[in-house]
Amino acid sequence: MKSKRTMLAAATIAVALTTGMTVALTPAAGAGTTLKAAAAEKGRYFGAAVAVNKLSTSAYTTILNREFNSVVPENEMKWSSTEPQQGVFTYSSGDRLVSHAQANGMSVRGHTLLWHAQQPGWAQGMSGSALRNAAMNHVTQVATHFRGKIHSWDVVNEAFADGGSGGRRDSNLQRTGNDWIEAAFRAARAADPGAKLCYNDYNTDGINAKSTGIYNMVRDFRSRGVPIDCVGFQSHLGTSLAGDYQANLQRFADLGVDVQITELDVMTGGNQANIYAAVTRACLAVSRCTGITTWGVRDCDSWRGSDNALLFDCNGNKKSAYNAVLDALNGGSTPPTTPPPGSGVDTSAWYVLLNRNSGKALDVYAAATNDGARISQWTRNNGNNQQWQFVDSGGGYYRVKSRNSSKVLDVSNFSTADGGAIVQWSDLNGTNQQFRLANSSDGYVRLINRNSNKVVEVQGASTADGGNIVQYADWGGTNQQWQLVRIG
Repeated sequence: MKSKRTMLAAATIAVALTTGMTVALTPAAGAGTTLKAAAAEKGRYFGAAVAVNKLSTSAYTTILNREFNSVVPENEMKWSSTEPQQGVFTYSSGDRLVSHAQANGMSVRGHTLLWHAQQPGWAQGMSGSALRNAAMNHVTQVATHFRGKIHSWDVVNEAFADGGSGGRRDSNLQRTGNDWIEAAFRAARAADPGAKLCYNDYNTDGINAKSTGIYNMVRDFRSRGVPIDCVGFQSHLGTSLAGDYQANLQRFADLGVDVQITELDVMTGGNQANIYAAVTRACLAVSRCTGITTWGVRDCDSWRGSDNALLFDCNGNKKSAYNAVLDALNGGSTPPTTPPPGSGVDTSAWYVLLNRNSGKALDVYAAATNDGARISQWTRNNGNNQQWQFVDSGGGYYRVKSRNSSKVLDVSNFSTADGGAIVQWSDLNGTNQQFRLANSSDGYVRLINRNSNKVVEVQGASTADGGNIVQYADWGGTNQQWQLVRIG
């Protein structure tokens, strides 16, 4: 059934045509006027580190909500904050940040599950197997609490040494066994299968001994099936940028992981705007660089004090560095949408499917992994439960497979009725799991089921997070049209 809003829009157009009025189609997206809008047009996020106690400051939240679509807690999810006494967990500050993010359409990066610094005093006094068990329990408990609410976790932070060794940092965690990082990633995956799991570090901006040590670890993890999805580059920068910055990002991406700029700030001076722009362009040039986060909002919020290292001054004014970033985002290439008219889909790629009517992404609700889990739409966050791969069934039909669950879109019980539920199910290659792509205008497509010949749509043309996905007779509505944005 079409929604009242959709029918009203159709009626309005009909009246306009009969009365000689001109009806203008919605223009294609142009240059973004905020960081988050410009980044989203390039398939990326633009985030900021947030101190939760500043969310009650209107000048702070005005900028945060206007400009950023991703947040990371500065301190509120670290070990000392979430488990101040062994086995006693407190999540109130982290929950507050998550609630703010959800209310404002932002994704959340969790920071950080394990780190040699900012450990609670009780953990600092432990060692050996007692510390190892406590650390893994901490990962499990915290990741479980925030399950389904975190886009990416910095599972382990700053575990490699500075200098020329390329080896691990000597810390109480390292002394529990060289496999502690692997164990932490496995524990995090078990606790929150839908979150991307990242390693995060600093002084890794160029190709050097430290970044190569991390590269070798990631390559080893990938070869052995250790669950690592992304690598974070803090990029606390001075007055210059490594000439091989982009090449360094690319070599990690070539291992099959996403890369992100996670804690960007740049020392004030004549080169600040140029460096910010160069970092942004480097991210845009690497297809698996999925986003940029600045470590703070305004200069006076920065840990770097008089370096004035951020994009807004203390009065909330946009600096030249802001303009340089926005220009770089708007000047970067838009990731390809697939398929172009008359071509097939790339079965090796992963896509986010954006609904034309709502602008929201096709999403496995709550990152479920079970057969029969419902499919919804949700604000885009590029989570694994919003990433889809097209598996060729032959004859121009594809199964649409979730990266999170490895299950495929399925018309429940082979229904042929309007409103039949779209769910996920184990891949049986049934005709109710096969879809062909029909071109609409401006790069949008409709997904038509082989069994029912009906199309995948957002029920009732909803624009809300959690709106149901069903099948319905093909009438070409905008709630039946999807843009396939390749992200990996």
